[in-house]
Amino acid sequence: MAYLEIILLVLAGLTLFLFALNYLSDGLKAISGDKLQGWLKTFTRTVFTSILTGVVVTTLLDSSSAVIIMTIALVNSGALTFRQAIGIVLGANIGTTFSSELIAFDIGKWAGVPMAVGLGIMILARRETLTQWGQVILGFGMLFLGLFLMEEAVQPLKHLPQVVNWMKGLAEPWIGALTGAGVTVLLQSSSATVGMSVVLAGQGLLTLGAGIAVMMGAELGTCADTLVASVGRTKAAVRTGLFHLLFNLLSITLGLLLIVPFTELVLLISKQAAVGRQLANAHVLFNVLGVLLAAPFTSRLAAVFERWVPDTISPPKRAVMSH
Repeated sequence: MAYLEIILLVLAGLTLFLFALNYLSDGLKAISGDKLQGWLKTFTRTVFTSILTGVVVTTLLDSSSAVIIMTIALVNSGALTFRQAIGIVLGANIGTTFSSELIAFDIGKWAGVPMAVGLGIMILARRETLTQWGQVILGFGMLFLGLFLMEEAVQPLKHLPQVVNWMKGLAEPWIGALTGAGVTVLLQSSSATVGMSVVLAGQGLLTLGAGIAVMMGAELGTCADTLVASVGRTKAAVRTGLFHLLFNLLSITLGLLLIVPFTELVLLISKQAAVGRQLANAHVLFNVLGVLLAAPFTSRLAAVFERWVPDTISPPKRAVMSH
C-alpha cells in the first residue's frame, strides 16, 4: 500500500507540474500576443542578438521546445533565415536553464500564496490583461505545488535499498543520460525531467554526478518534438531541426566524456550549496559552455548544414530539338 500511495502522489505532482507548465506558457503567450514573433524577427540581425533573443524569449515562455518550434515555423514561412535561427536555438538552450534555478529555491511549501493571489486577480480583474497576469501567477504556484507533492512523495524512498541502488546506477554516465532522454521523450518536457532530478538530488536520492548525466540526457530528449515539427517543412526549416539535434548530441557526447572534470568544476563553483542547487548550476554551466564553444563558428556551421541539406533547385529545361 505504501508503494501505491507513493506512486499516486508522484503521479499527481507530475501531472500538476506538466499542466502548470502548459498553463503558464499559454498565459505568457496571451500577454505577449504577436510580440514574441516580432521580437524573433527584429532582434536577430547578428549572432549575439539572435542568441540573446533566444535566451529572453525562452526564459519568458519557460519552454525551449516552444521557442524552437516557433522558430522553425518562422523559417518555414521565410520570415527568418536558417542562419538567424541558429542563434535563437543556441539562446533557447541557455534560456531553458532558468526554470531549474527557480526550482532549486525549494519554495514549494509557499505555493499556496501565488496560487491564491493569481486566482484572486483572475476573479476580480475587469481587464483581460490582468486576467492573463493572474493566470501566470497561478501557473507559477501550481508549478511549485506539483514539485512539492513529488518531493513529499519520494521522501520514504530514501529508506528503500532497491530504489537507492537503482539511483546509484544512474551515476554511470551513459545509463543516466539514456534515462534522462527517455523520460524527457515520454513527458515531452526537459524542464520536468530536470525539475524532478533537482527534487531527487535535494532528497539525497540522486548524486550530483547522476543528476548531471540525467540532465544531459534530458537535453537530447527535448530534440524529439522539434524534429517532428520540422518534418515536411522547407529545407531551411529541416536544417533548423537537424542543427538543434546535432548541436545537442555533440555537446552531450563531449559532456559525458568529460563528466568527471565537469562535475569537479561545478563543485568548485558552488561547493557550499545544496546538491539540488549544484545540479541547477550545472545545468546553466553546461548550456552556457556549449553555446560559447559553438557561437564563434555559426557561419561555418550554417555553410556545412546548407551543403548537407541544400535548397531544392529545379533542373533547367532542355531545349527541344527539331528534326
